[in-house]
Amino acid sequence: MDITLTAYMEGQLQQTTSTFHRYMYDQVSWHSRMFGLVGPRGIGKSTMILQYIKENRESNRMFYVSADHMYFSSHSLIDLVDEFSKEGGGQIFIDEIHKYENWSRELKQIYDTHHDVKVVFTGSSVLDIYKGQADLSRRAPIFMMQGMSFREYLMLFHQIEVPVYTLSDILEHRATLSVIHPLPLFRDYLKRGYYPFSNESDFELKLGQVINQTMEVDIPIYANMNASTGRKLKKLLAVIARSVPFKPVMDSIASVVGVSRNVLPDYFLFMEQAGVIGQLRDDTGGIRGVGKVEKVYLDNTNLAYLLGADSTDLGNIRETFFYNQMRVVTDVINSRISDFEINGKTFELGGKKKGKKQIADAVEGYVVKDDIEFGSGNTIPLWAFGLAY
Repeated sequence: MDITLTAYMEGQLQQTTSTFHRYMYDQVSWHSRMFGLVGPRGIGKSTMILQYIKENRESNRMFYVSADHMYFSSHSLIDLVDEFSKEGGGQIFIDEIHKYENWSRELKQIYDTHHDVKVVFTGSSVLDIYKGQADLSRRAPIFMMQGMSFREYLMLFHQIEVPVYTLSDILEHRATLSVIHPLPLFRDYLKRGYYPFSNESDFELKLGQVINQTMEVDIPIYANMNASTGRKLKKLLAVIARSVPFKPVMDSIASVVGVSRNVLPDYFLFMEQAGVIGQLRDDTGGIRGVGKVEKVYLDNTNLAYLLGADSTDLGNIRETFFYNQMRVVTDVINSRISDFEINGKTFELGGKKKGKKQIADAVEGYVVKDDIEFGSGNTIPLWAFGLAY
């Protein structure tokens, strides 16, 4: 294999530790002929595949490459896999695949011609991955990875081991922590615990760069919009961050952003797929993801605190956290009588003084309180919902 690529791979592996695995590590199909791992920028996809290589390369010939390496200025992916196959390679990992032009067509050809090579690819520009799925029709399943749960944050940054709890466990008060006072840790997680690089001194700067890259490059390129529209959409994120759960009124938003209201649903969908917002829908569609959008949140609470600054609404933070964590493991929809509904169960969120009025007519209702350490009956502490993955 090319000596510069080999040196690059070895350098990346030397910098990779294997003391902590993200939740997706045991969920992806590592032995599939081809699959993709996608998700927002900065959530640890590259680290995860490097961990897998480091821990399994002795039993299978593996190779890692980043699609933006200079090697590809004069070579193609097909060239690389051809050489890898001739040298007896078993599995190749292609990071940041969206940075390679016509990546999906070449992967299709590789899949059809190299039955002896397994391919894993990652992408941070989720929009480009969606666009390329048509070329890979049924050849490559796509696994969507999200940022860290409160449980993962406790393990990575505080070495507090916590098992995964199901929703039933949480509602029946079986979700517990070994720490006496979980709230200080929970507050820190809400502000800077969703991303694996959250403990770095320049965390806010790096997170700002993630937002800028997504809003001013990824989305405009995908949607063929000009850069100024991308900057306007970034301003819209700040409005969402400061809102008391944001209910989209398209005419008003169109006026603020300076675009036609007819294109706004597409723009919101682009932002959702790119991992910067989450859209809470109702059940009118009957299946996941097609109902009417009732509320819009920033994707996670770290984004909300960064963009909202001192004007960040606490009620918005609570709802953002609940939706962000639970959507990974189950379908979450808007409740007609309260905040959220999951499989017929109704959830009302608030502080420690929150009453039960909103769930009085619910078939099965729960009050989720932010400022409590422990729950009882149908009152559940908010932090417990961060232990689901």
